[in-house]
Amino acid sequence: MDMNNLLRLFEQHYSFNQEGIRLFHAPGRVNLIGEHIDYNGGYVLPAALQLGTYLLIRANADRMLRLASVQFEQLASFSIDELPTSKSDEWTDYALGVVHEMKMAGQPLTTGYDLLVAGNIPNGAGLSSSASLEVVMGYAFMTLEGYSVDRTALAQLSQRAENKFVGVNSGIMDQFAVSHGKQDHAIFIDCDSLHYEHVPFQIQGYKLIIGNTNKRRGLVDSQYNERRTQCDEAVVQLKQVFPELTYLAHLTSEQFQQAKHVLTDRIVCQRAEHVVLENERVKQSMAALQQGDLLTFGELMNASHESLRDLYEVSCEELDVMVQEARAIKGTIGSRMTGAGFGGCTISLVEQAAVEEFVQTVGANYERHTGVRPDFYVCDVGDGVMELQWPNN
Repeated sequence: MDMNNLLRLFEQHYSFNQEGIRLFHAPGRVNLIGEHIDYNGGYVLPAALQLGTYLLIRANADRMLRLASVQFEQLASFSIDELPTSKSDEWTDYALGVVHEMKMAGQPLTTGYDLLVAGNIPNGAGLSSSASLEVVMGYAFMTLEGYSVDRTALAQLSQRAENKFVGVNSGIMDQFAVSHGKQDHAIFIDCDSLHYEHVPFQIQGYKLIIGNTNKRRGLVDSQYNERRTQCDEAVVQLKQVFPELTYLAHLTSEQFQQAKHVLTDRIVCQRAEHVVLENERVKQSMAALQQGDLLTFGELMNASHESLRDLYEVSCEELDVMVQEARAIKGTIGSRMTGAGFGGCTISLVEQAAVEEFVQTVGANYERHTGVRPDFYVCDVGDGVMELQWPNN
């Protein structure tokens, strides 16, 4: 990202000099394993990426919140004394949701701000561009206002902004990973208690490759909320056997086998089975990474994709083709869809020597099957949200 160019764009939007502009960054995230588990109270294993969202921000004296984006031409402007209370289905909803939740938490804006957002996370790819935007906004506002920043509370506030204002009933994982990321570490999160542990992600000799199917998927318009409803229904029925049950992921596979006869709807049963087994795969994956056993970790990635495809039914033709082609490369030890599904991205663990062949061959075969040209990102695991110093400082 060219910071000097961003400064010039900021100046063009706001017609002021560059004095007093602060720079913040929040990463995107990729979930290594544990899909559709966060809202089911279980374990997930995401990692922050070095791809992310940059925010240039400066206080102003006229109590106006002005929002500009490199990706969108229009400038949005609101009085902080009369902010909208409902969404407009524009990207600015994420910022307004954060400001609204800050006010509800007793952390209101006391002055206006001019902002410019720029990012290199592909929108709609399932790499948490929305969570990245929410968290960087919240972190910057809290920092400039002088409020203390608790990273877990920031993640929860950002999640509420997405749930209540934007209208996506997402779990906590995305915002939590963006807030708590650590370079060269995955984050093992208990989404019920929010206890977390940084797990060394030592993959010397291998690379993470994110494959973007370029089939866009919008969470609000997808079947995401339907899956949540089905999981809630499963919990209600399973309470016949386990009255104290609050989340599907609290069941072991043995307990699920004992109780699944009460799930009279085949589809609801399949959804529940995925959650229980995927939750156990996360725990097995953490153990494998701690032991440096990448081959077992790759096998668990593969099993995760099959479960998401067959039991949870959130994959699609494009994701399945890309995973199939990825696994055909000799140096691939694991490949799966990542994110909410219905499009978006795959993640593959690939021998470093095979990276070039992977990108060329998987890309060509995927395009031949689907007619769509994919994008690939050879990724490193990065840190969570932070303020950055200007390069010449």
